[in-house]
Amino acid sequence: MPKRIVYWFRNDLRLHDNDAFSRAMADDAQVLPVFVFDPRLFTELPVIGFPKTGPFRANFLIEAVTDLRQSLREKGADLIIRVGDAALVLAELAEDISAEAIYASKEVTQEETDTESDLSKRLKPLNIDLELFWQSTLYHVRDLPFDIARLPAVFTQFRTKVEQEATVRAVIPTPERVRFVPDVPAGDVPALSTFGFPDTLITDVRAAVAFHGGETTALARLHRYVWKTGLIKTYKETRNGMLGEDYSSKFSAWLSLGCLSPRQIYSEVKRFEAEQVKNDSTYWLIFELVWRDFFRFVALRYGTRIFKPSGIRHDFNKKWNHDIDLFQRWVTGETGIPFIDANMRELNQTGFMSNRGRQNVGSFLVKDLGIDWTWGAAYFESLLIDYDPSSNWGNWNYVAGVGNDPRQDRYFNIYSQATRYDERGEYVKHWLPELAAVPADQVHLIYDLSATEQAQYGLIQGESYPLPVINPEKWTKAEKHR
Repeated sequence: MPKRIVYWFRNDLRLHDNDAFSRAMADDAQVLPVFVFDPRLFTELPVIGFPKTGPFRANFLIEAVTDLRQSLREKGADLIIRVGDAALVLAELAEDISAEAIYASKEVTQEETDTESDLSKRLKPLNIDLELFWQSTLYHVRDLPFDIARLPAVFTQFRTKVEQEATVRAVIPTPERVRFVPDVPAGDVPALSTFGFPDTLITDVRAAVAFHGGETTALARLHRYVWKTGLIKTYKETRNGMLGEDYSSKFSAWLSLGCLSPRQIYSEVKRFEAEQVKNDSTYWLIFELVWRDFFRFVALRYGTRIFKPSGIRHDFNKKWNHDIDLFQRWVTGETGIPFIDANMRELNQTGFMSNRGRQNVGSFLVKDLGIDWTWGAAYFESLLIDYDPSSNWGNWNYVAGVGNDPRQDRYFNIYSQATRYDERGEYVKHWLPELAAVPADQVHLIYDLSATEQAQYGLIQGESYPLPVINPEKWTKAEKHR
């Protein structure tokens, strides 16, 4: 019998630039590709009361797995799909087909590494190996010019070192054919209702992008953004936008599940620079991939500390508020601060929020409301289609002042940010139609409107739109004294 390998697809739902999958097929081995949906990832979180993985992210994952199955079928194979405890399911499958090993992509955060450990323990008495391969970052962990224990504390230092002393490995070719282990029931792709959600997910027509999971859509998006439209040429100038599909690449959604490889993006950008133009914008897209790498290596370096209120700084001096009612006002976009509410409602209706929006709502929750930042990080984990544990929790460490930010007192003046990035109030009105009639120069200052003005604009604060949960004059006063 030929050598047999179970390939466990995790957050690498692609065939292009998949080093681990290519290695599984080496030596003419028969491969059994498997994906396991773990119901524990969809359970409701205690106290804060929302699912660990919400419907938008669940739907995107189902689409990505469905697309991967189709791609494998086109290569003469299939994707074995199961619902259950991944370690138990994989060990049983490996034993059933007399596999020599299980190959998979290496992860770095706690829940994922706990599953790796559990699987390894189950395989040991079966004399089956578990081989894990690093393939989630632009720069391979073994190519870093320092040990992880000596990871630079500040991003700029990290970026300078890797840009000067490390190289990006070449993209791994997509396999032409896959030699498949026969006679294993494939299983069905689960429906959203399997995890307690309605089977039909209704996406708001106001959404910036109609995200669709899978490698096929990911590669099409990459081609469109870089080559078809050339939008990459102006990325740096537009990346802080808030409305529409093209102000940023939106690659993060497909990167999060590995539908798109960071090295594939890098390769296309470098080819574009060689054939079209090289400028600050083309560099800045790669710069953002390096940021993503940094958070992944931070998670590897600091382990479970990124999930704790004290953060990677072990800062136990910060005390956090656990007012669940106030937190719910933030969650539902009912804070009475239009710029905050618009961003939160976009997230709730679409599973997406711009980078600029994330920084502002995060700062507001932590610095203005004093709410435990881990609640905010958990809510983002549930809702964001592009959720990545290292980037999400790393960024929230940063916002809360317990992470890698060299400026621990970093604070966002929400009014200043709103007038800078939504000067005409177009974004706010897009998501808060109850403010549609308010003039542009007043929409970020609605708490200053007189009763007469409110009536004129069809607005009653405290009824049609909530009163602010804090006094926003601190931002406008700060602006006047600059």
